[in-house]
Amino acid sequence: MFSIQKKLAGKLGRVGLLKTGHGSIETPAFVTVGTKATVKALTPRQVKETGSQVVLSNTYHLYLEPGEKIIKQGGGLGKFMGWDGPTMTDSGGFQVFSLGGKGSSKIASSKQHSNILQNVRMFPGEEQTAPLVKIDEDGVTFKSYKDGSAHRFTPERSIEIQHAIGADIIFAFDECTSPHAGKEYQREAMDRTHRWAGRCLKRHQQLTTDNQQPKPMLFGIVQGGRFQNLRKESARTIGEMDFDGFGIGGSFDKEDMGNAVRWVNELLPEEKPRHLLGIGEPTDLFEAVENGCDLFDCVAPTRQARTGSLYTKHGRFNIENAQYRNDFAPLEEGCGCYTCLHFTRAYLAHLFHSGEILANTLASIHNVYFIVQLVKKMRQGILEETFFEHKREFLDSYKK
Repeated sequence: MFSIQKKLAGKLGRVGLLKTGHGSIETPAFVTVGTKATVKALTPRQVKETGSQVVLSNTYHLYLEPGEKIIKQGGGLGKFMGWDGPTMTDSGGFQVFSLGGKGSSKIASSKQHSNILQNVRMFPGEEQTAPLVKIDEDGVTFKSYKDGSAHRFTPERSIEIQHAIGADIIFAFDECTSPHAGKEYQREAMDRTHRWAGRCLKRHQQLTTDNQQPKPMLFGIVQGGRFQNLRKESARTIGEMDFDGFGIGGSFDKEDMGNAVRWVNELLPEEKPRHLLGIGEPTDLFEAVENGCDLFDCVAPTRQARTGSLYTKHGRFNIENAQYRNDFAPLEEGCGCYTCLHFTRAYLAHLFHSGEILANTLASIHNVYFIVQLVKKMRQGILEETFFEHKREFLDSYKK
């Protein structure tokens, strides 16, 4: 159940409350990513102490290891990983296409979907090789990035796996395209995503029993790339289906994100929650909140942390730079995270230069705390009608 508590004047942004089987989520909210049923380098208690309300795990990775049957036997995702709050799983579609393609960001089909696909865009310097993904109208056959073994996902199978994993919020299986794909293929993939959405919804309804507690919520995914007419068509089509909420999937060019989100959210049912998939850069989050998104997930905070790249209100800095070896200030003055309250830049620099495991933990605590609290401040800004002042102040200070 989702309720809107206050709207952002003149814009699509809003403050809401999303109730799940394992607690409520105050929105807008950043969703911390725990890909393999773990937020890298952090315990569930440490994640909770950052202010995180909800954790998202990845269906593709959990399917490959340890397998959905083990997670189900372990009591479901939350119990299995020791997290007592709300949980989400994505459909696995993005990883099927991206990891299955060995780094290619897009798999393009021929007119006969049963044919093996060719990669339309390779990373610079990457030679064309036989693709590892095969798509047809029924689903996708792919090879594991771990051992090359063959696997098959259909919309129904993705939903079955997610039900077994047992998250509070799950996503329909979609085809995530590259932002470099042309309009013809974007439409082809979008139409297929719409057909798959109907199949996901049907299988979800079959698996959801009347006495099931808690019942998972299913979000449909809007596609259409960077093209306004496709985005709007997808929003209308998915919005008319009986989903509990909606995901806004890639792909679009970064500079077009605010517009693409607005096109979609102007048309999606206002009374249902909206999740922007894979977005976590601070400047992008302001655009997403202003244009009506309620939830966001991204691996960036923890991934950046493990490379020594740390967030501050003035932008990111790399703790391994020589100037921080004898800097005894906290990572950021005034930050309330465990790391900043107890340790100095000099100590973090020492840990990174020494290759100590604790470096990843302390850096990740800070970065997750920074992003989670930033979105909470946006929420408070809508409630107190100071959102635009907060946005202007932050963007004037923050250097990418």
